[in-house]
Amino acid sequence: METFRKTGSRRAIATEVASLRWLQDAGPDGAAVADLVDSGGTWLETRFLDSASPSWEDAAEFGRRLAHTHAAGARWWGEAPPGMDPADLVTAELPTPAAAEPSWGSFGEYYAEARLRPYVAQAGSLDADDAALLHRACDAVASGRFDHPQPGLCREVARIHGDLWGGNVVWSRADGGAVGTLIDPCANGGHAETDLAELALFGSPHLEATVAGYQEVSPLADGWRERVPLHQLHMLLVHVALFGGGYVRQALSVARRLL
Repeated sequence: METFRKTGSRRAIATEVASLRWLQDAGPDGAAVADLVDSGGTWLETRFLDSASPSWEDAAEFGRRLAHTHAAGARWWGEAPPGMDPADLVTAELPTPAAAEPSWGSFGEYYAEARLRPYVAQAGSLDADDAALLHRACDAVASGRFDHPQPGLCREVARIHGDLWGGNVVWSRADGGAVGTLIDPCANGGHAETDLAELALFGSPHLEATVAGYQEVSPLADGWRERVPLHQLHMLLVHVALFGGGYVRQALSVARRLL
C-alpha cells in the first residue's frame, strides 16, 4: 500500500489526526476523508490518493456528502475533536481557540472570540487603525447581529472541517470518477456556512455544483449568499496573521461591510 507521510509540530499533528478521525466518524453518508494509516508525535501517514478531475456530478455528490458531515454535529460551539486537548488545536500552526465545555453561547460569540479576534491580535502587519477597525467588526459579530440558522439537516452546532479551502479537498480517483476527499482539517463545532464560504474564497472545481448538491439534502438558510464574506473573514484573518499583504486589504473590506 502506498502512503503519504507528513511531518509537523506536535500540536499540528494532534489536530490533524483527531480531526480526520472525527470527520470519518460522521458515517458512511459523510464526505470521504483521507485514510489515516499511522501516526506519531510529529508525523502521520495517510493512504496515498490518486488524483482525478471531477465532473459536475462528482462535485454535486461531494456537496451532498459534506452536508451529512456537517449534520453529524458537535455538542457546543468550538468543541474540539474527541481525544485531543482543546489547547492543542491549531490552524496552519496558529493557535485556534477551542473549548472543553460550553464556553460561547451563540455563533456570534464563538466566531468573534475564537475565529476572528485571536488572529487580529496575532497579526503584526496591522497598524493601530486597521486593528481597531477589525476589533469593531468582531464586536459587531459577537453582538449576535449576524447570527443565523444552520442548514436544514444540522443541529444548532455543525461538525465542520474548519480549514476548507479548495486545496484541502483532494479529488481522488474512484470507480471511473472523482471523489472529493477531505485532508488537513482543523475540525471543530462551528457553522456549516463557514466551510462552504471558505471553499469559495480561493476556488473549488464546479463549486456551483457542490452548493447545489448540498442544498438538495440540506437547504441553506435565506440570505446565505450575502453572508459569504462574513464566513470568509476567518480564513482571511488567518492569512493576515501569516502573510499580511493584500489579505489585509481584503479583511478590512469585509470588516467595513459588517459595520
